[in-house]
Amino acid sequence: MEVNTLEEKTYKLLKRTGAANIAMGVVAVVAGIAVGVITIVNGAKLIKGKKYISF
Repeated sequence: MEVNTLEEKTYKLLKRTGAANIAMGVVAVVAGIAVGVITIVNGAKLIKGKKYISF
């Protein structure tokens, strides 16, 4: 029977938490880049089509 000490449990918890934080950071960066590209494309479409808008 394996006995896990408090230090081992803490180390494993920190390891999993660190990996999860890195993964969430990568997802956040990718999502930010995607939103930025979509915003730029939509803005370019609006600027291109502004000659057809009259108020």
